[in-house]
Amino acid sequence: MGGREEQPPAAVAPSRETAEAALDAPVDLRAKAARAGLPPVVDDLLHRFTAAGFGLMLVGASVRQALAGSVGRELDFVTHSDTQQVRQVIHGWGDEVRVHRAGPPGVVSLRKVVGTDSYTIRISSCPTPSRDRVSRRPPRREEHEKALEAYLRRSDFTIDAMALGLSHVTLTDPFGGFQDLERRVLRTPRAPMASVANDPPLMLRVIRSAARLGFEPVSELRDAMCTMARRVTEIPAEHVREELTATMLAARPSAGLRLLVDTRLAEHILPELPALRFESAEHHRHKDIYEHTLKVLDQAIALETEGPDLTLRWAALLHDIGTPRTRRTGRNGHVSFHHHELVGGKMARKRLRFLAYPEQLIADVVRLVELHLRFHGYVDERWTDPAVRRYVRDAGPLLDRLHRLTRADCTTRDRRKAHALARAYDSLEERIQCLAVEDERQAARPDLNGYQIMEILDIRPGAELGRAYEYLRDLRIEKGPMNFETARDALLEWRARRDR
Repeated sequence: MGGREEQPPAAVAPSRETAEAALDAPVDLRAKAARAGLPPVVDDLLHRFTAAGFGLMLVGASVRQALAGSVGRELDFVTHSDTQQVRQVIHGWGDEVRVHRAGPPGVVSLRKVVGTDSYTIRISSCPTPSRDRVSRRPPRREEHEKALEAYLRRSDFTIDAMALGLSHVTLTDPFGGFQDLERRVLRTPRAPMASVANDPPLMLRVIRSAARLGFEPVSELRDAMCTMARRVTEIPAEHVREELTATMLAARPSAGLRLLVDTRLAEHILPELPALRFESAEHHRHKDIYEHTLKVLDQAIALETEGPDLTLRWAALLHDIGTPRTRRTGRNGHVSFHHHELVGGKMARKRLRFLAYPEQLIADVVRLVELHLRFHGYVDERWTDPAVRRYVRDAGPLLDRLHRLTRADCTTRDRRKAHALARAYDSLEERIQCLAVEDERQAARPDLNGYQIMEILDIRPGAELGRAYEYLRDLRIEKGPMNFETARDALLEWRARRDR
């Protein structure tokens, strides 16, 4: 099952000479290193299949990850046994066993917990020729290899169309996936136009993979996507949302979004993004809003502290989408975008609803878009304390995200201006923190009111009453609520210390 395969025609994959050059000694060494780096759970599973007389190979993204030395907790395998035999082999070994397709090819998934690690394992039953009805002979090795090649051909990309032999370490790479992995490109095992025509969602998976891996599609695949871009409208909105979410949560979403725009897919599912590349940018009368937007997204991601934040990322991407509709050019050539944050908020709501996102995420993104310019009022004119409180009140639970979005929105190349903006926002955050502490102190009323304090201390309104009131308030903040007797005793003890 694990020998080298003869290459398909050049229109589908590289020439045989190119592929064989990619499978020289360094590839074999990488394959052996990849096999050695697999977790013990693989050997455990392999032993079960070998004992039952079946082969087992690692396939798909798992091979790509293993070759890169970073195999994850999701593992994909292929075997020539059928789904029923697979279930018999893994009986009692894993949990949550499910048959997703009875075949062919059948897919059985399970979860396996080893120590503190939990693995999701998928085992595909590779379709193999049946025994010859006359000779009753089993399928030959070449037939197994041909069946494996047919199985791998169904992969989205050549980099995931490889199989790693486990018992005898071999790398089956019929479509030149290893070479594409080295070149960091995305290419389909079949002709790109046919691949996209038969499976339009593949175009979105190209976008997602570009964002996750940082790989570029080959020119033939990119051209096919441009030609077939309109067919993305055939994909259900929920599926488009899932792919865009995966893209937005990837390591480099801006790379995928650029490809989305360049292949004209965005014109049909996210038209607000290519609309940012309007003509006046060519006259250099204002910054390039499209490039600015992608940079803001990158900078917002750099400010994340608790993993990918889908709400923040969508707000960063959509924060300026109102600029094309609000663009005005004055007599002096000055370009303005007055109230684009409000227009953009309405546009963001419409687009995210079209993509079937949850209402809470939509409401949060819209609010961030609406508030993203508010900070500039603080820069232009120092706010009063009530104005700072209104800023905090209007942001509500989104305040931390608004902090990150506002800081990310500074993309000026003028270092002095950028430094001044950063200092101004530092100042605003410090004031917010100080006011929060002060407001908390003010909100904490003492356990005794003014009349009770005057009666206990036998005093009249004045400075002494103010000092006693402040003492009891601080005491409540420090020790929490007290009953009347405890508060009275504390107040009398306080005055006794002062009278000494």
